[in-house]
Amino acid sequence: MKIKIAILLTILCFGLIACLQSPKLPATIPEYFDLARKNFNGDIAFKTTAFVAQFWRVAGNTGYNETIKSIASQLEEAGYVLVSDPKTDQRLSYRIEKRAMKQKTWEPVSARLTILGTSQQLLEYSSNRNMIYVNTTSTPSDGIVGEIVYINHEEEFTPEKIKGKIVFTEMSSHTVYQKYNALVDGGALGLISYNNPAYLQSEKNPTSIQFRSLPYSDTDVFWGIALSFKAKEKLKAALQNGKVTVKAAIETKRYPSEELTIIANIKGSEIPDESFVFSAHIQEPGANDNASGVGAQLEIAVISGNLINANKLNLKRTLTFLWGDEIISTERYIEEKEKRNTKINWGISLDMVGENTSLTGGSFLIEKMPDPSAIWTRGNDKHSEWGGKALTLENMKPHYFNDLIIEIFKNQGEYANWKVNTNPFEGGSDHTPFLRANIPGLLLWHFTDQFYHTDNDRINKVSQETLKNVSIGALVGACTLVNADIYTAQEILENTLNAAITRLNNEFTLSKQSINEGNLLSEETQILTAWSKWYDDALGSIEDLVPDPNKKLKSEITESQLQLQSLTNSLIQDLEK
Repeated sequence: MKIKIAILLTILCFGLIACLQSPKLPATIPEYFDLARKNFNGDIAFKTTAFVAQFWRVAGNTGYNETIKSIASQLEEAGYVLVSDPKTDQRLSYRIEKRAMKQKTWEPVSARLTILGTSQQLLEYSSNRNMIYVNTTSTPSDGIVGEIVYINHEEEFTPEKIKGKIVFTEMSSHTVYQKYNALVDGGALGLISYNNPAYLQSEKNPTSIQFRSLPYSDTDVFWGIALSFKAKEKLKAALQNGKVTVKAAIETKRYPSEELTIIANIKGSEIPDESFVFSAHIQEPGANDNASGVGAQLEIAVISGNLINANKLNLKRTLTFLWGDEIISTERYIEEKEKRNTKINWGISLDMVGENTSLTGGSFLIEKMPDPSAIWTRGNDKHSEWGGKALTLENMKPHYFNDLIIEIFKNQGEYANWKVNTNPFEGGSDHTPFLRANIPGLLLWHFTDQFYHTDNDRINKVSQETLKNVSIGALVGACTLVNADIYTAQEILENTLNAAITRLNNEFTLSKQSINEGNLLSEETQILTAWSKWYDDALGSIEDLVPDPNKKLKSEITESQLQLQSLTNSLIQDLEK
């Protein structure tokens, strides 16, 4: 170990970066890849995605609960046993947690929007199922007729302007949400809106509607309809000719229900009190978002169970699969320690993992744990169009998890001729509860998807091949860590150090260029120092891979940290020349 590191450092100090060896993956990984590639075909994932995508899923409603039932049925077929006690001795088990909901659940049934006095039907639910705002109440069965009033400024949400009218606006969804009380209290009959972000390419996809929500209320009777680009253009053209009256007929259901979360476990054979957790959210209406995550995670669970039962795979630590309401279910699972007898060592969110990118655009992404690329985003690091706020050094989460999972997925990408990219931390999915609890957490996803959150996110945009590739990489990553020992830790140490050296040299090149362009040496030194500190702590985190303190591993980690610091000092000195 020391000899290899010293040689690498010498090479780098002479600037011969091309001579660096590629990051070395743990020796067990080829075996896991071989096992996974022989057993995964994406069939379970794709069929499950197709089933789940039929439904408009909100926690507690019919589609959400039917999804839970389907998952449970397939788990049982794979040998998972239904239990009530999460601390069961069953090797393969699952349980369904039920909680009374404080609010009624919501379910869309039908809707139609028509311009009166013409033959123009603007929208029909059967072809645009995202047209109804979430939490909309039903209109009378024969619909509501009203004159359109166009509102383009916040100060126009006054009773004098909107009372007895149907408000049409192109203001942001956030503004509309904030103006809900003004709409209701001001006596508006209802709301029609259009506001699609640029990445949806609305002129190219003129029928897409991105779903929207109204605030929940037990007492208000109010409705909202979101327009497609095509419908918006028709309505605005009609308004140019004078007064426009429309008829909106909407049917929805709101009823008391239970919130369900399903949790499956493969109990570890040697260290069952440590665990790796996969999480996939059920709610939302799309196929890729997130029926695909539900399906991919189920295939991982089923194939893993089958391999365990056939004695082709052993897992030393516990492997957990959680399906539920986004962020809420994962956060609760983390917080309710009394309902599990395992420490959570790692977490991965599977969200939007099935894209046929030839149709959706974008690429597969691994969203990294917070590292300095989320502060200084440059070079090959790029945020997605979903976006994220700039972080600070206090927000950093240094860990070996980033580079290990990235290298595993790059391996699968090279094998399958499949594009794998990364993005700096942005948040917004089930990886965030892990990180908030100081648990290593990553997001597997795709972006930019031109059908994101729209009713054109259907099963024809899903690729079975993509589902297979993601599932393979995810299981190989999980197996590597749940079976990790001192030898795995030493190999991950080498992988992480190689990644650190590569990163520091890349950042040095960017900083040198930045200084030549007139930027401050102090700023560039801060960037290099931040990366060095991040990787120093990431190397230190490798101690967690062995359950008991190991002097040899600790010594090798310390030596790696010293080599990293020596390289950092050398690069900073070169910056100052």
